[in-house]
Amino acid sequence: MSAILKCTNLTKQFGKKLALSDVNLSLERGKIIGLLGPNGSGKTTFIKLLNGLLVPTSGEIRINGLTPCPQTKQTVSYLPDKTYLNDWMKVCDLFDFFEDFYNNFDRMKAVEMLQRLNINQNDRLKSMSKGTKEKVQLILVMSRNADLYVLDEPIGGVDPASRDYILNTIITNYSEKASVLISTHLIADIESVLDDVIFLKDGKVTLTSSVDDIRMQEGKSVDNLFREVFKC
Repeated sequence: MSAILKCTNLTKQFGKKLALSDVNLSLERGKIIGLLGPNGSGKTTFIKLLNGLLVPTSGEIRINGLTPCPQTKQTVSYLPDKTYLNDWMKVCDLFDFFEDFYNNFDRMKAVEMLQRLNINQNDRLKSMSKGTKEKVQLILVMSRNADLYVLDEPIGGVDPASRDYILNTIITNYSEKASVLISTHLIADIESVLDDVIFLKDGKVTLTSSVDDIRMQEGKSVDNLFREVFKC
């Protein structure tokens, strides 16, 4: 099966600051991949590049063989680290918006996920707790039949019960032909759902490995290896 995402010598510079340096990566289909690194390591820059929100200084990034463009936005489902939803909107308004904007949005799936949480479609975001808003955003993202789901800090700032729901939603709502890229610094909380990991430090990839290989070859958890590499 062909790679869903491929980066070749990907570099991004802001003035004199090198945010990403010569990144070479290939992401396989059917995997949940952790993009792991401390704050300021280049994770969000990488995610913005693959979503076409930034342009590389040099090198290239390809999704299904295409550089980021309107066509790839239909195959990449993106959860940013900060909400982009307006508080005045009702959940049903959001469903209408996604249905109009994305031809792969499965409204029935979204409604089913919403019902399991006992959230009313007529509820406005401003009436919800932060954890419930996070869940609604995740429902929108995971209800698209995408090839690549890109989640930037999906469990940051939510309570443990919400984290469990979010992780369960991720692992039960993507197909074997799709991949999920999760950017986070909360390694221990997501390690159990990961197939592969990418360590990013100072804009450079320092490790790409399967979780099983880390446990077998290093004799330690991903979280412990991360703490060792980054001296947390």
